[in-house]
Amino acid sequence: MNNQQFLLLIMALFLSTTSLRAEKIGSVDTKFNLLTPDDDITIEVFDDPKVTGVSCYISRANKGGVKGALGLAEETSDASIDCTQIGPISWKEKLKDGERVFKVRRSISFKKLQVIRFWDKKRNTLIYLVYSDKLIEGSPQNSVTSVPIMPWPDIPTNKTNADN
Repeated sequence: MNNQQFLLLIMALFLSTTSLRAEKIGSVDTKFNLLTPDDDITIEVFDDPKVTGVSCYISRANKGGVKGALGLAEETSDASIDCTQIGPISWKEKLKDGERVFKVRRSISFKKLQVIRFWDKKRNTLIYLVYSDKLIEGSPQNSVTSVPIMPWPDIPTNKTNADN
């Protein structure tokens, strides 16, 4: 394998890196582009890999155009997060403060959007921080959400609010 083939292989692996464990919920266009993808805001959800009963929703801006279509656009550091309890909370394994639970590539220049989890033991609350970093310099833009660990009521699965 020559240097050019090696570089192409590395670039292909790098460009194929996408959201880990995220499911796209939807998106809205923010800028129309005639022949290329539009700029948009995407909403994704992922379940905390080590905490059963917690899901996190992230909204983030995506650039369209030619660079966006080729995966070469420098995406903004803007992101918002909201995590919520969706069932009884339990730990699948021991948690580490400051542990990364989600990562997605945001540009070809080694920029990543990450979600980090902390546990406020005193208040029995999980905290999730979303931010962007770069190989050399990151961004101070961030968003934080918290999930107080509460008892989960037993609700019959065949009964809904529509049945009332």
